[in-house]
Amino acid sequence: MTTSPSAPHPTGADPAAEPPAEHPAAEPARTARAHSFNAAAAQYAANRPSYPPALFDAMEDLTGRPLIGARVADIGAGTGIATALLHARGANVVAVEPGAGMAAQFRRSLPGIPLVRGTGDDLPLTDACVDLVTYAQAWHWTDPARAVPEALRVLRPGGALALWWNTDALDVPWIAEAAARTGRHFGIDVSAEKRNVSARAADPSGLLDFTRRTVRWSRSVPVDTHLANIGSHSVFLVHGAEHAASFLAEEREHLLRAFPDGFVEEVYEVVLLLARTPA
Repeated sequence: MTTSPSAPHPTGADPAAEPPAEHPAAEPARTARAHSFNAAAAQYAANRPSYPPALFDAMEDLTGRPLIGARVADIGAGTGIATALLHARGANVVAVEPGAGMAAQFRRSLPGIPLVRGTGDDLPLTDACVDLVTYAQAWHWTDPARAVPEALRVLRPGGALALWWNTDALDVPWIAEAAARTGRHFGIDVSAEKRNVSARAADPSGLLDFTRRTVRWSRSVPVDTHLANIGSHSVFLVHGAEHAASFLAEEREHLLRAFPDGFVEEVYEVVLLLARTPA
């Protein structure tokens, strides 16, 4: 790993070393879902949606400072989708990622951006080293009782913690129908943990005062890209290839009836929670 003088400073841990063990109280099924992405990192990187510029505009508005020149730690960075966008906005970013498969994909895609292995519950970063801590699609894998104090530890005075999720726009009829089919097949509302996120759920301790913003956006992608996107979600990955394939084959038929030209209009609402620390 190479770090520029202006990048956030990791601790002395070997960046190639295995991350700390999972919290002992973690539910086995939830832990399995969290680790499932490592076997599908390339699929994740190629097909997951990005984030709109308006999201980063909202972060700058809420923090009262531009991202350019800001020192940022992107936690649970995965394959680097959000990290790359933060870097493109001019931020000096260090990524933290626990998974071996996701970290390997990150390094292939973004070799020039520092990456260290670790979790949000035990950040491998020095005290007061960053202006902004970000979690894109990742806060729900943390233990907030540990992750909130860790974020506060590494933030400088006047810094901020930003959490966000792409959520399905369920007011769009075809998206609501697809979500209902997924729920029936897997017996779970796969987007509820993101769509229903609240400040209290994000920080049960109440140490942080979150402001919530929602940013709506869309992308048009081929049916195969859409199916690969949803197939890269943890609920599909942990149920096994055969179980997922049977659903995706049926879903393809539904989608081609709704989108006979073969392109799907995915509509998202990004839910952003941002809390500033005292200056």
